[in-house]
Amino acid sequence: MTHIPCCTIHKDNKTDLHSVQDFLKVICEEHRLKILCILKQNDKCVCEICEILAIPQNLVSHHLKVLKDFDLIQVKQQGRKSIYSQNKHTLRKHTKFLNHFLHIHI
Repeated sequence: MTHIPCCTIHKDNKTDLHSVQDFLKVICEEHRLKILCILKQNDKCVCEICEILAIPQNLVSHHLKVLKDFDLIQVKQQGRKSIYSQNKHTLRKHTKFLNHFLHIHI
């Protein structure tokens, strides 16, 4: 088996690599990536996201749950509404790991 230098620099890179893989699996789904893009601009409730994506609420709720379970979004209650926002800390962490594995030194 060939050793890939960027993947063998640190002993924790195996964990980082798995984290990057899991992150990519979550965001590779079109609606989840769109939801993250929508939430980049402003916090939104489910009904606003449904309207923008033009998909049923149960499907939006499913994607929000996957994003929330991976800690990519946060939810806060505002009266009877749940308002969703990006978890910028977690997104930075995952993009940092991804950049580590893909960054090309020239």
